[in-house]
Amino acid sequence: MGMTENLLSTSQWIITLLLFLAVLARAWRTIDWKVFRKDETLQHTFFGVAVVLGFLWHLRAGLSPGLSIHIFGITVVTLMLGWGLAVLAGLLALVITVITGREPLMMFAANGLITVMVPALVSHWIMLWERGKDFRSFFAYIFFCGFFGAGISVAAAGTVMCLMLWASGVYTFGELIHEYLRYLPLFMVPEGFANGAFVTGLMVFHPDRLTTLDQRRYR
Repeated sequence: MGMTENLLSTSQWIITLLLFLAVLARAWRTIDWKVFRKDETLQHTFFGVAVVLGFLWHLRAGLSPGLSIHIFGITVVTLMLGWGLAVLAGLLALVITVITGREPLMMFAANGLITVMVPALVSHWIMLWERGKDFRSFFAYIFFCGFFGAGISVAAAGTVMCLMLWASGVYTFGELIHEYLRYLPLFMVPEGFANGAFVTGLMVFHPDRLTTLDQRRYR
């Protein structure tokens, strides 16, 4: 989302860093590293999506400081890799934006939490909800996990970002509503479409690339 160095107080920066490290540790423990080391296709997918996201996140519309918008793409990555690897792939992509000067290193934890971790976790929870409902049509996976999941994940990330900026005193709540929150539903549409369309394509042509897809469950 483009958090810059002057947007968070020291205490917020520390709290954000601790949350970032806690989620990162949890993500690391969920990954089956034996499978990852043996599966070359999974490795290629992991590094490939990291590079694609790194360059995709350079394409953004700048509003006020910290309120830029862009396609996240984390939902489809979560469905492809699982949320643990999706978090690492997203952080690797964020490293690319830092190296190229698009994001400040000091805000790596804040941007990682907002841009990567929140949407990955929300996408994962929606996928678990869809799995728990035991839908028998593959359209449920495409709609709920792809289109709907992506839209909700970007809404969650945007809301968290606005709460952080409001708590820091950089913007009033009225300013955030006027400059960002009232447009958030519009941001959800392209995010949902982009991720949903990609998930649909993968499900048709390369369903094996969606590691969260249980093909036996759908008719």
